[in-house]
Amino acid sequence: MTSSSPAAQRWDARLWTALFLLCGVLFLDGLDVSMVGVALPSIQADLGLTTSQLQWVISAYVLGLGGVLLLGGRAADLLGRRRVLIAALSVFTLASLMGGLVDSGALLIAARFLKGVAAAFTVPASLSLLTTTFTEGPARNKAMAIFNAFGASGFSFGLVFGGLLTEVGWRWTFLLPVPVAALLLFLMPRYIARDRPHIGQKRRYDLPGALLLTAGMLLLVRTIVEAPNAGWAAPETIAAFLLAAGLLAAFVAVERRAPQPLVRLGILRSAPLVRANLGAMCLFGAYVGFQFVATLYLQKTLQWSALETALAFLPAGLFVAVGAPRMGTVITRYGTAKPIVASTVAFAAGYALFLRVDATPYVLTFLPTIMLLGLGFALGYAALSVQATAGVSDHEQGLAAGLVQTSFQMGGAIVLAAVSAVVGQGTISDYRTAIAIVLGVAVLSLVLALTGVVRPRTDEVVATAS
Repeated sequence: MTSSSPAAQRWDARLWTALFLLCGVLFLDGLDVSMVGVALPSIQADLGLTTSQLQWVISAYVLGLGGVLLLGGRAADLLGRRRVLIAALSVFTLASLMGGLVDSGALLIAARFLKGVAAAFTVPASLSLLTTTFTEGPARNKAMAIFNAFGASGFSFGLVFGGLLTEVGWRWTFLLPVPVAALLLFLMPRYIARDRPHIGQKRRYDLPGALLLTAGMLLLVRTIVEAPNAGWAAPETIAAFLLAAGLLAAFVAVERRAPQPLVRLGILRSAPLVRANLGAMCLFGAYVGFQFVATLYLQKTLQWSALETALAFLPAGLFVAVGAPRMGTVITRYGTAKPIVASTVAFAAGYALFLRVDATPYVLTFLPTIMLLGLGFALGYAALSVQATAGVSDHEQGLAAGLVQTSFQMGGAIVLAAVSAVVGQGTISDYRTAIAIVLGVAVLSLVLALTGVVRPRTDEVVATAS
């Protein structure tokens, strides 16, 4: 499949099927994330995990995904996107099966990390297959909107399935993705054409860069989580922060000198691309932190069931599922900067409302918040993805796709670590402090988004007709 010929833009049955299969990868990711999120209190009770240990069920996945995403994007560009997608999805399936069968917290976290690493190859491979199939402009905007709508639908279905399955047993939330992934694996070789790997210099994958980035982020998250117990000013905490900073600085140094780096640092000269990646960190980081706090609050403080919790989150997913398919037209008409600003306003307003967290009725606190978050996702997710990949040459689409997805996941890991560090005993005061952190991240994203509006018109990414 290629975007270089006009024939590739004919939306025939085969092209639609290929698009739906690529969308299925994101659907599966959304399904998995939301199901596990709802099941967290049950996992904690069954395996005897502390709150700080519990957050690693999420953090292990997002760090495995975020830490290796750039390597996954590079591998997709050099080895062939379809080949990488099928191989990684096979590992993802096995890791899902493993997660449903283990009996200890450590093994569960290990399975989640492996699953995240597999997703680090499936996500950029599927997204770069999409962006190289559909030309930049209305066609790609439409495809991207459908792609993100599938992610939202996966999240919505995952909430419902997660609530229902957790009532039976949390292990089923890990096992359900297995048959979905198996179906995708069966159909992909039949409907997704082989793509030609990028032909250039000798293949190099920059494993030192990938290891330094992953190690630096793992240490940073662990330090944030453990700091409340050890003390923020304790020598071991300060030393760990310095070591994490050193590892990340070493990653940058390696990228500057590597013949074929994970990140060609020159790509960061694009101001819209940098804003999109910073915005992605803030958007997903704030939401992951919010979901963690809200799930514990609803199930442990208000004593809601897993199904009731899932249904409480469901309006946001439905809002995105309805709104996301229409974002292609919105982006084509208005560009990306304005929808991103509107998205950040909705997120900040939603988190601000939830600062009133207490035992007041659902319709007065949680429902308005969750509707605003759904609006924020519908407006912002696709716009950030389009802005992050627009203007990038085909042979670096895997890099651009991996870079923005890395930003989403790393933001999630960092903010979740900060939030879990202050939740403590789960008092109302603890929850308010955690939500205040989430709100602060959302306000930062609003400030970043506003810089995209006040920049000269030539700095804004505007989708044009092909």
